[in-house]
Amino acid sequence: MLKYILKRLVYILIALYIIVTATFFLMQLAPGSPFASERDFPPQIEEQLNAKYGLDNPWYIQYKDYLIDTVTFDFGESMKYKGRSTNDIISESFPISLTLGIEAMILSIGIGILLGVIAALYHNRTIDYLASTIAVLGISVPSFILAGLMQYFLAFKLDLFPVSGWKGFIYSILPAFAIAITHAGFIAKLTRSSMLEQKSSDYVKMARAKGLGKWTTVFRHTLRNALLPVVTYLGPLSAGVVTGSFIIEQIFAIPGLGKHFVTSITNRDYTVIMGTTVFYSIILLFAVLVVDILYSVIDPRIKLKGAKK
Repeated sequence: MLKYILKRLVYILIALYIIVTATFFLMQLAPGSPFASERDFPPQIEEQLNAKYGLDNPWYIQYKDYLIDTVTFDFGESMKYKGRSTNDIISESFPISLTLGIEAMILSIGIGILLGVIAALYHNRTIDYLASTIAVLGISVPSFILAGLMQYFLAFKLDLFPVSGWKGFIYSILPAFAIAITHAGFIAKLTRSSMLEQKSSDYVKMARAKGLGKWTTVFRHTLRNALLPVVTYLGPLSAGVVTGSFIIEQIFAIPGLGKHFVTSITNRDYTVIMGTTVFYSIILLFAVLVVDILYSVIDPRIKLKGAKK
């Protein structure tokens, strides 16, 4: 286990280096500058600002400084939010995004597994068709459209939830559902297919022959093996929740890290772009590592090195 984790950490460092390098050169190729949107900006002041942030240095000097900032995880002051460091922005806004992301993941996994199990148990019956239809609709409707519909009908028309903002748990319900529904549809389809495959296995037939009930067989035997495809989806799910929160936080005016990431790109705030990109990359890379380790926990027959015995 330790050898495997150390090996994966090396791969994570290599992947992170590639991401950091790609981000740097993409910012270099992007037209404009962080101060291009300022009106009536004196050239002398712009030169001073470029010197302050090192933007007047050759690209290789900027690249070296960028790598040092990444290693030390100190990205300096934001170029747009005066007096605020990138690290402060991350530490203040990430807990909000983390809360929203955890809620969305719990909802997507819970709803998806429930729909998948019900659809498999009542295969080719009305409940199966209904659950499958809900799953397909969830996959088909983009999260930002679903967010707008929920804002209009549930918040504006019915006044059941606040339209936007972040002042308590009730403010997180609609955005969490907007992120979760699409992923819940994927998980429901995976769970249904896996459950149907497990239902025809010998150990399930033996459990039913012993007199175990339908739901007892599901929770004691079938579900554990059927969850392996769902665990496989946890990596893409983490990435989807993170990237999905970018636009959702904008729509619901949530002061999370995703909103800062979107606005930093619009404002060409290089320090915030670099900081948030590195931070999100670390989270997603480690999420994939955790998913791989979970394989061996759910099914010990799966070896971490990839061999199945």
